[in-house]
Amino acid sequence: MTVSLTYDEKIAVLRLGDDENRFAPAFLDDVDSAIDQALADGAEGLVTTGGAKFYSNGLDLDWLGAHSDQGPWYLGRVHGLLARLLTLPVPTAAAVVGHAFGAGAMLALAHDFRVMRSDRGFFCLPEVDIRIPFHPGMAALIQAKLTPQAAVGSMTTGRRFGGPEAREYGIVDATAAQADVTTAAVDLLRPLQGKDRGTLGAIKATMFGSVMDTLTNE
Repeated sequence: MTVSLTYDEKIAVLRLGDDENRFAPAFLDDVDSAIDQALADGAEGLVTTGGAKFYSNGLDLDWLGAHSDQGPWYLGRVHGLLARLLTLPVPTAAAVVGHAFGAGAMLALAHDFRVMRSDRGFFCLPEVDIRIPFHPGMAALIQAKLTPQAAVGSMTTGRRFGGPEAREYGIVDATAAQADVTTAAVDLLRPLQGKDRGTLGAIKATMFGSVMDTLTNE
């Protein structure tokens, strides 16, 4: 697992890694550090992407099972990353190049925009099938970003949405071929460069204030 940061002009491209990109604590540290670096470098947009098979499979259940006594701390870290991306003071887009499951799907939803691979890969919230109820903050995030129809369809059924279906339900903004997903996400942000960070951050904090409160105060 290697988190890396590159640039397409002033748009930062944060590659989550080439494996399942599960949220181990070290992974969360690396993603936070990469975001810090992007902001310090003056990035005017942020795209997150992954390998060809996975965007992210979400929570690291193996780590959590081995450190069950740290469960509340761990979920607080995950919620913190979701909250940070939700209100990041630059435009953001998730390049969903492969599977996005559970908290990985929520990570994609925390961005302003999403582009998904058109031919393979699923967006899925499997909690109902793996018997893990949604934490209130996670539910609030999903419901803030999806229509009621899409929220019910994804949260209560565990349905796996391919790219075209996800686009039809408004879960993602666009689809593209595998080789073009990250480029398409960058292109979505190009016209949005130059936004004042203070203003944009304040707008997002107002838009998603109740979600932020629920994520950060659980």
